[in-house]
Amino acid sequence: MSGAEEAGGGGPSAGPTGAVPAGGGAGAGVGAGPGAAAGPAAALGEAAGPGLSDEASLAGARQLQEAAGDPDAPPKKRLRAAEAAEAAAAAAAAGSGKLEERLYSVLCCTVCLDLPKASVYQCTNGHLMCAGCFIHLLADARLKEEQATCPNCRCEISKSLCCRNLAVEKAVSELPFECGFCLRQFPRSLLERHQKEECQDRVTQCKYKRIGCPWHGPFHELTVHEAACAHPTKTGNELMEILDEMDQSHRKEMQLYNGIFSLLSFEKIGYTEVQFRPYRTDDFITRLYYETPRFTVLNQTWVLKARVNDSERNPNLSCKRTLSFQLLLKSKVTSPLECSFLLLKGPYDDVKISPVIYHFAFTNESNETDYVPLPIVDSVECNKLLAAKNINLRFFLFQIQK
Repeated sequence: MSGAEEAGGGGPSAGPTGAVPAGGGAGAGVGAGPGAAAGPAAALGEAAGPGLSDEASLAGARQLQEAAGDPDAPPKKRLRAAEAAEAAAAAAAAGSGKLEERLYSVLCCTVCLDLPKASVYQCTNGHLMCAGCFIHLLADARLKEEQATCPNCRCEISKSLCCRNLAVEKAVSELPFECGFCLRQFPRSLLERHQKEECQDRVTQCKYKRIGCPWHGPFHELTVHEAACAHPTKTGNELMEILDEMDQSHRKEMQLYNGIFSLLSFEKIGYTEVQFRPYRTDDFITRLYYETPRFTVLNQTWVLKARVNDSERNPNLSCKRTLSFQLLLKSKVTSPLECSFLLLKGPYDDVKISPVIYHFAFTNESNETDYVPLPIVDSVECNKLLAAKNINLRFFLFQIQK
């Protein structure tokens, strides 16, 4: 997958979007597209001097004010844009303020108006988008069957037209950011380590959690709590009740893995790489669906179909995205064909799919399964698949012999 898909994260987009043209992964340079020098990388160069120019500050303030006044923008975005616009306008008018504060309006994502946490992409005119918003724009474009465009300048965007802006990524990683626990500021490049390992106010759990202690609290109180924790003194019967509840939560996982190991012992096992290609229905309001070319596994011909959000009318208006799929037997059989099957990610993708085994008995009269969920971890992972030109997965089929 592309660099944007590796980064993940981000939020839903705001602004018109369109379809995804065919193309390869994004580049890895600064200003690779025409007009990139006029973008935030150039503004960053000005800011690296004695101070950010009044023109750049006022332009950033105007951009935020426009986003704050957009009635179609989500409420959270309008509120954030209004607050940022006030701060940017005040700093521009007074000609003062910290350099970091003035850089915020220059380096923030044009979609969510937040500083990017990982990869930063730019359109051919230099407008910045965080990886999550960039992927969401492409996914929305695929759902609406339109050409994806930059929310600022409306130029076309795709994985082949947009490139990463490494200068902005490095600059953002050095900007101070507030720790959510102790409220101290650290460079973004050091913040994750601080929050996971060093912050004395980070939320932690009691070491006796495994025997039922529900305590959550700041790290600096952990030693005092563990010294007074009552769970180590519980009786064997009390601990057995707690452990029984924990066993129930793990039993489903063990059943899945035991089921997979059992299937691997079958005599007839087949697998292949499948490619879902996007199509549109013939309805008045067309709907997006995916279908694979015919493929052969275990001497039978099969087809896989997939749909978004169970073919709801406007999936592009929903932040929650899901995929479900259906297996169809295209060849004739002389006797019922009982099978187990599952889909996993392909060898060159990083999408997170939890394995789920499905069962079905195929006959000439009943040759297609119901639509079953493709167990994608969350909507972000689903957007990665929708933003791609095609969806590539690995299909496993196990024939049950009696």
